Parts: sequence; C-alpha cells; structure tokens
Amino acid sequence: MSELIHERRRRQDLLKHMIRQLHAGEAPEAVKPQLIKLLGRIPYDDVVAVEQELIADGMPVEEILRLCDVHHQAMAGALDPGQARDLPAGHPARVMGEENRALAWELEAVGRVAAQLAALPADDAPGELLPELRMHFNSLMDVEKHYLRKEHLLFPFLEQHGITGPPTVMWGKHDETRALLKAAGETLAAAAAGGATAGEVAAALELSLQPALEAIQGMIDKEEQILLPMCLDTLTDKEWFAVSEGSDEIGWCLVVPEARWVPAGMDAPAAGASADERKIKLPTGTLTPAQLEAMLNTIPFDVTFVDADDTVRYFSHGKERIFARTKAILGRKVQYCHPPKSVGMVERILEDFRAGHQDHARFWITLGGRFLCIEYFAMKDADGAYLGCLEVSQDLTAKRALEGEQRLLSYVGGKDSHE
Repeated sequence: MSELIHERRRRQDLLKHMIRQLHAGEAPEAVKPQLIKLLGRIPYDDVVAVEQELIADGMPVEEILRLCDVHHQAMAGALDPGQARDLPAGHPARVMGEENRALAWELEAVGRVAAQLAALPADDAPGELLPELRMHFNSLMDVEKHYLRKEHLLFPFLEQHGITGPPTVMWGKHDETRALLKAAGETLAAAAAGGATAGEVAAALELSLQPALEAIQGMIDKEEQILLPMCLDTLTDKEWFAVSEGSDEIGWCLVVPEARWVPAGMDAPAAGASADERKIKLPTGTLTPAQLEAMLNTIPFDVTFVDADDTVRYFSHGKERIFARTKAILGRKVQYCHPPKSVGMVERILEDFRAGHQDHARFWITLGGRFLCIEYFAMKDADGAYLGCLEVSQDLTAKRALEGEQRLLSYVGGKDSHE
C-alpha cells in the first residue's frame, strides 16, 4: 500500500513541476512529451489534487485561469478519466454527457457554415449562410443553462466534500466563455444589420467566433475527462438526486431527459402533506396544482410566459399545440427561441413593455390553411412593476367561419357530439 501511495505522490509532484514550467513560459509542445514519458496516462484525480495544492501553495486562481487552456493542451490525450460507466436514463451525469454531445453537434454545424462563408468570394454577399450561422450560434447560447446547473447544483456538493479548486477554476472559465459568446453574438448581429460582405463577415468571425467555439469545446473536454468522473466518484445518490430535482427550475441544454431518475431504494418526494396545504390561494379563489395545470392545458390557446429577464419560464401543453415546445426551452432567453430575422422585433416589443410604452401587441397569419392569432401581453404587479410577457397563440380558423347563432338551449351533447 505504501508503494502505491509513494507512486501517486511521485506522479503528483512531477505533474505540479511541469505545470509550474508551463506557468514559467515553457511551450506546451515541449512539456507534453515529458508528461507522457514520465507519467504515461494521468489519472484525472491527480490533476484535481495538484490543482488544489497549487492554489493552497499560493498560486492565484487568476494565473491558473490564464494558462488553463495551455495545461489542457499539454495534457491532451494523456488524461485518464477512469472506467466508462453505464448510467441509467435521466441520471444528471448522463444528461450532461448528452448535452455535451448536442453542443458538439452545434459546434460542428457552426464551424461548417463558417467555413462555407470563408470559401465565398470576398466581395460576395453572405446570403442565407449568415442566418443559418446565427441559428446554430443561438443554439450554442443554450450552454448557459448547462453552466448554471454546474455552478448552482454540482459545485456546492463538491465544495461540501472539500473539493474547491476545480469548481473555482471552471466557474472562471464559464465566465470567460460567456464573454466570448457575447462578443461573437454582437459581431454576428452587426454583420447582419450592416450588410457586410462575405469576406468582412469571415474576417470578423475568425477574430470573435473561433475563440468562443474553442472555449466551449475545451470545457466539454474538461467535463468529460475530469469533472464528471470526479463527481461520479464523489457525490452520493442522494446528492445526485438533489441535483436532478433542482435542474428543472434552471432548465436543460438542447436536450430533455428521457426519463425521471430516482435512485434505487429512494422514493420520489411525496406530492404534499395534505390537499389543503397544496392549494394555491388567489384573490378570487383557490385551486390545487392539478386543477391549475388542467385549466391552463384546457384553455383553447397556447400560453408561454417569459419573465422580466426575458427568460422562458413556462408553457402550457394542451392536446393540440399551435407551435411546438419542449422543456429544453425552459430557462432559455426568448431571443434565442426565434429566427434571427425576427429577433429585433421581439426585442423591440419587450423593450416597449418594459418601458411602459405599450402593453399589448397582436399579429395574425395564415399558416397551412389555418388562421392564427399571436398576441403578446405585458404582465405587471399591483404597483405597475413589469413581471414579464405572456404570449398567447390561438387558432381562430373555426371561430372565424361561424355564422348565425347557436344558443345554450340548442346543445345536443352525447358521445358522438364534439361541438
């Protein structure tokens, strides 16, 4: 046993020395062969332990953040995440892996369209490639929910187990990625608004978009090789269940869990202590959650609620939806739920609502032979403070065709009557 402990300490000391070399200015290409030759495959938990020790030794977190990507480059191909695990459907770690694969697909799509743009003659217009690029980029912005779940659900449990270094560093990398994505989004919006040529767009994207893509890919690698194996080795089933239960409120990134996961031997939380305690008391009446949900799903139109921060928080799910919705939309900025060409109008409506200039906007279209009405309503509290926006979509085709009268007394009913 002592020999195993000694060998692990030797690996960690060598790894710490080589990381210090990187911080001193050594090129990762020069350090990587030494890592592989002296250490072979590097267990992920050695990296975690060394990172914790470096912070404890006084190395500023900012310095580790500054060269975090250099560390990753030097250790690429040498990290050993441990044995692959067959996780049950709905397990938070499995869902995070599925989200990473969805993000990787969007990364590939963005890179492909950007390459097509770069291949156009410099003076050509970008045409439909720019809207396509913005569509895939908007999907990548969904990574925010993935990061928030890590920061507010996973990291606190790691810290309770005494693991503070990796969460601190990863949170810092999240913030760097957020800044890069914001800059890339502004570049894309400016290119679309300014009528830039393909060459101008390609040049701007190389400066702003590529670093954002690399940052997301780098975080995917760090999660798969370090964070998720570490969490699976550290967190208990009870803690994972708490992560799972807290995830719905923040939202899912690009995918929705295929099942609700409950650990073996653990019961799902009871619906409530009593029916009375679970009732929602409103100024004009009282409803149970089941009654309220049934009511919202029975009304003959679709309802979507966007809060004061422009984040989608709720949508009704009746039998016949007009526009498709999935739970992946929850927690997402509403701007990223619309095609690029309509985002400007959505933002204008929300700004008018927020400023109090307007409180209602109505639109109507004919789609697939159906006459659809889409309305937006500003929601405010009793003091007039803006709470968010309610989107109401209704199929008025049948009602628009009504003629004459049909009074209550003419009701026929019966199992064969649906009117």
